[in-house]
Amino acid sequence: MQTNFLSQQFNAGPLAENSTACPANATICDGTSCVLPEDNFNQTLSIILSTVLTIMLALVMFSMGCNVEIKNFLGHIKRPWGIFVGFLCQFGIMPLTAFLLSLAFDVLPIQAVVVMIMGCCPGGTASNVIAYWVDGDMDLSISMTTCSTLVAMGMMPLCLFIYTKMWTDADAIVLPYNSIGLSLVALVVPVSVGVFVNHKWPSKAKIILKVGSIVGAVLIVLIAVVGGILYKGSWIITPKLWIIGTIFPAAGYTLGFFLARLAGLSWNRCRTVSLETGMQNTQLCSTIVQLSFTPEQLELMFTFPLIYSIFQLLFALLILGGYRLYRRHHVKTKTDVEKTAQKEDIKSEAKINGGFVSDEMK
Repeated sequence: MQTNFLSQQFNAGPLAENSTACPANATICDGTSCVLPEDNFNQTLSIILSTVLTIMLALVMFSMGCNVEIKNFLGHIKRPWGIFVGFLCQFGIMPLTAFLLSLAFDVLPIQAVVVMIMGCCPGGTASNVIAYWVDGDMDLSISMTTCSTLVAMGMMPLCLFIYTKMWTDADAIVLPYNSIGLSLVALVVPVSVGVFVNHKWPSKAKIILKVGSIVGAVLIVLIAVVGGILYKGSWIITPKLWIIGTIFPAAGYTLGFFLARLAGLSWNRCRTVSLETGMQNTQLCSTIVQLSFTPEQLELMFTFPLIYSIFQLLFALLILGGYRLYRRHHVKTKTDVEKTAQKEDIKSEAKINGGFVSDEMK
């Protein structure tokens, strides 16, 4: 091992003197500008951070599951109107928005493809944490995240085939089905355990939920900071991608909210659908990009998932802050909020299904 290390240092010497070359251990190079050097320290750090973040994420999703009631969750599955609206937002609004933004800003074909990949990804687990803090429907939030991740197995290839063929061959994009499957397992298993704990020990579940929601908020910020540190060498990209990375999540939140309201969902469910629409699985997007493109192509697009991740978090925090201010000036008890939601849902379902509304719910 010592001999190999010295040999690598010796071989890298001539390259360091050459102003047009990068060190031998660089993975993405543009002259002397190198991205993600593959040294042993970075590899070890990346593995440790990935392990810690994965464990933390599992614990957070376990705590989120402690806020889910089996009967309400099954109610969304049996009457999937909210899930269907979320599906239209996730695989209808987001891919179309990505396509229109790519055309409007006239980005390079390879950059348009990474924007499309982001638009076709399923919802991220961070939306469940934010949904809790804005008093969203946690049963709907988790069922939407689960269903969108499951449906992504088929909808991602379909959407990419429809929208990217004008820029590239859809077969050139490698979809990591194993990563999608792992995301699904990492979501379903801890949530299921949390649902069981809530069913058996509801008082303990409330304590776990409070702790987990705080840890989840810290985790979201931590992921953004870690990503910025690990990929700090790849921030110099075209301003167009910065602008798209700013507009895209904001458009997802806004359009998701209005479509949910147009569909007759209650206010708390509108907030839930909005967050599920705008918050994408950026880790999955990064994986697809790294598997599908050459180092030369990655120079032009590699940082976009991280840019999107930062701005989706920033806008989510603005939504959270705005909601908290609104709630402070329009104080209602939790019971009042739940009653209002139930009334609105019953009225909307009656309107959609041609039913009636009893006098006590009017």
